Amino acid sequence: MYEKKEVMPFMMEFLYFPEDKTEYIPAVLSLILFVALAAIAMYFFVKVSKKQEKQADEQVRKIKEQQNKEQSNVPGE
Repeated sequence: MYEKKEVMPFMMEFLYFPEDKTEYIPAVLSLILFVALAAIAMYFFVKVSKKQEKQADEQVRKIKEQQNKEQSNVPGE
């Protein structure tokens, strides 16, 4: 009356495990390449971020110095 259906073969069709393991070599090489490129990109992002942080700190320091000069030059206080 009730037929038991096999679910696993249908669900696992997208997986492919080659018998010849040399087929993994291009995938590993491309993985290494993309990880290396991502590390290089991250390095440059950090480098540029630190440079921008120094520029922002310098601008804040200049603005504070200018405000201090303006406050000390206000007559009548």
